Amino acid sequence: MRIGLSGGGATVDRMIEQAKGAEADGFSSLWYAGATGGDPFIAMAMAGRETTSIELGTSVVQTYPIHPVLMANRAAAVVAAMGRPGFTLGIGPSHKPVIEDAYGMSYQHPGRHTEEYVSVLSPLLRGEGVRFQGEDFRVASGARAAKPEQPVPVLIAALAPRLLRVAGEQTDGTILWMGNARSVETHVSPLIRKAAAAAGRPEPRIVAGLPVAVHDDVDEARSVAAQQFANYGVLPNYRRILDLGGAAGPADAAIVGDEASVTAQIQQLFDAGATDVWAAVFPVGNDRSGSRNRSRALLKELAAA
Repeated sequence: MRIGLSGGGATVDRMIEQAKGAEADGFSSLWYAGATGGDPFIAMAMAGRETTSIELGTSVVQTYPIHPVLMANRAAAVVAAMGRPGFTLGIGPSHKPVIEDAYGMSYQHPGRHTEEYVSVLSPLLRGEGVRFQGEDFRVASGARAAKPEQPVPVLIAALAPRLLRVAGEQTDGTILWMGNARSVETHVSPLIRKAAAAAGRPEPRIVAGLPVAVHDDVDEARSVAAQQFANYGVLPNYRRILDLGGAAGPADAAIVGDEASVTAQIQQLFDAGATDVWAAVFPVGNDRSGSRNRSRALLKELAAA
């Protein structure tokens, strides 16, 4: 199974050791939030130099604050520093409370913004020049964009129909958060695969990210998840995907239970159409380290399957 973990750490050295350990344990990928370490790109590049095969991806970098030409150049810089393939660029428009309320930027047309953004970014990452005239972007890249030394797959944090279409038509797939097996099977997979097929593109990746805890007391685990991930239940974008999955909140979407139950729930994600599972391990109970270790041990076993 293609199973990845959340990336992060208090220091760059810790992030490097984490990547080396995850690779040694057979995990396929590490996924870094856009705010990791203030900006994860430098630490990811350094971790990439100290590993050989593990995929290092962002989940996700916000599009609004970073012009697509600059984003393409940053991605090129990361792969140049890594010196190998394995960097994946996950992007997304974020949410109104961040973009509009905190940054003071308009969040009036996130779908249009992201579609135009990808229309500029994707060809730049292929080393092509861009002349684009849209509502949000007017770009003549000229010699301002650096061609990546290695391919840079792009994934969109696509939850609604428009961005799932864009992801299928123009990128390598989608990276989800809070999308359970039901939402993947009935909503995400059909829409993105239809769009990719219509555009003549390969089968898209569907990276399904969910909180995971191996714990015998399911009620306790869901109670912890409800507290730790409460914010995702009120943000409109996540609320939509939770509703599509029939989940009352993040606690219902979380994958929790004993080893047999968690294994079955992860298999359901793959059966629903996910190509990868990104497991965001969270601790339950007083022994936080032991809880994390138990979850990781099972995920390591499944990653080897």
